[in-house]
Amino acid sequence: MKKILVTGSTDGIGKLVAIKLAKDGHQIYLHGRNQEKLTKAIEEAKFDSGNENVSGFVADFSDLSAVKSMSDEVKNDLESLDILINNAGVYNSSVPQNEDELDTRFVVNYLASYLLTKELLTLLRYGNDARVINLASAAQAPVDLEVLMGRRKASEPDTYAQSKLALIMWSFQLAENEKDLNVIAVNPGSLLHTKMALEAFGSFWSPAEKGADILYALAISEKYKSVSGKYFNNDSGNFAQAHPDAYDNLKIGKLMKVTNEILER
Repeated sequence: MKKILVTGSTDGIGKLVAIKLAKDGHQIYLHGRNQEKLTKAIEEAKFDSGNENVSGFVADFSDLSAVKSMSDEVKNDLESLDILINNAGVYNSSVPQNEDELDTRFVVNYLASYLLTKELLTLLRYGNDARVINLASAAQAPVDLEVLMGRRKASEPDTYAQSKLALIMWSFQLAENEKDLNVIAVNPGSLLHTKMALEAFGSFWSPAEKGADILYALAISEKYKSVSGKYFNNDSGNFAQAHPDAYDNLKIGKLMKVTNEILER
């Protein structure tokens, strides 16, 4: 039995993969923005999977202090963690910037996952065949550090694509620094039938299960046991090249420096 935390798992592919993993008998930890939705998702996961070993944590990922509080709670409750699926993400937002005047997409899609993973590294190091799966996208655009720092604004599509490339760049760096941790960035599929895609584009190309299935495989399949520091493109169904900036050590270094400066504010 593995201990698995899936962020953004009260709906969409996060919820689907959590239930799929729960059916295998693993200890599952869900995450949601509010207690009401989280409680409902936990009850549904238990019922659908027949597994009572499902619980969860609450945190609004647009608030980095809430992410830190959640990570402290996880560390208090768990002695180890085997799999972390950083699934939480946002495209449209009624609040374009958080209270720290940072772009909401950058905070939720990148900074929150970075902070949570950094805080939980000790638990992951004690994990069994520990893996971190980071939800990227086919949409990838060069990271404007001024936008990341909240000093300049960009359009929703652009900041979304920037945040996803930042996530991939950090994933590769994490894999390089943590040799005993398997880290994979994945585009789960473009325009899956999820609430986020429908709100953003009003249409979908593939069922949400397509995304959940690849997350499930990357998380526990023996096939991916020794794979780390790569990008999986589920549109083509294989490992692929990400944006060239993801392999630029100079740009990655600058991104890491600014990221840590933001988190140390």
